[in-house]
Amino acid sequence: MEYNKIISVTGLGGLFELIGSKADGAIVRSLEDKTTKFASSRSHHFSHLESIEVYTIRENVNLIEVFRSMQAAGRPIPDYKDIAAVKAYFAEVYPDMDFERVYTSDLKKMVRWYNILVDNKISLESEQSSTDAVVEEVESAPAPATEQQAPTQEQKTKTPKKAAAKKTKEDTAAVTEAAKEAPAKPKKKAAPKKKETKEAK
Repeated sequence: MEYNKIISVTGLGGLFELIGSKADGAIVRSLEDKTTKFASSRSHHFSHLESIEVYTIRENVNLIEVFRSMQAAGRPIPDYKDIAAVKAYFAEVYPDMDFERVYTSDLKKMVRWYNILVDNKISLESEQSSTDAVVEEVESAPAPATEQQAPTQEQKTKTPKKAAAKKTKEDTAAVTEAAKEAPAKPKKKAAPKKKETKEAK
């Protein structure tokens, strides 16, 4: 289950997973009792957790930043019904929160929502952060060694081409001398031409 699919529904306690949307409402599933129901947009308003911001003494922060601080603190989560304990908890875990503008009901709601997210094992890590970590790990990994490296340009040697055999002067002279010593073949006599005979009239 992904964090960006989690919503809150006014009039319904807890958190819900958005299953489907319709023109007049939405189909949601409770993360507490796992029941699925249709919530009409006429009676309820829907808010994605990733779109909710929290007042601080500086700039507003996304709600997930508060959840991450709660996770990093590692302190026991107080009972959301104990208002004094909840205020003391956030004063230590997220001291930059503007407690004059953040209502006590909102503090209680954040504690309850955080417990629901933990119970459902919903990751608070953003998808972009996970992707960056994977990319960094791949880039830092050493290149695998090869059994035999390809020779460099200096190491490459050209294969000498076979020179075409050239006739030397001595070879030429020997051939000429052999031709002179060979006996000349007698010329054939031409056959005598036959005389044409005239037909008797």
